[in-house]
Amino acid sequence: MRASSIVALSVCLAAGFLLSILSCALYGNWWPLLVVFTYALAPAPNAIFGQYVSSDPLADVSSSVADFGRFLTAVLVVSGFGLPVVLAHAGIIAPTAMAMSIVGGILVYGTIIAYSALFRERTDF
Repeated sequence: MRASSIVALSVCLAAGFLLSILSCALYGNWWPLLVVFTYALAPAPNAIFGQYVSSDPLADVSSSVADFGRFLTAVLVVSGFGLPVVLAHAGIIAPTAMAMSIVGGILVYGTIIAYSALFRERTDF
């Protein structure tokens, strides 16, 4: 099951990056490529600040550092979807390039979420 999951996730990730790059190349405007940087940076705050989360599920303590990491991740994800919309509204990119960039973002972010959900270590008591 793991090998087929990895293959499916890699195909989805490649399709997402392909759509993002094609949204730039087909219309001769490379501004949508800025969205690819948000794809790469979005998991970083959770990876960096995730170590400050309490491992005890019954603890009612929330770390402000971990919350700040979640906030930065949310800012990057929202800007990954909002930037193509703003660029299309301003007339900098074509609306079809915006759609391709957003669909590519959905594929990339969906792959990241599916990967973390599929390969999360389960601890049994």
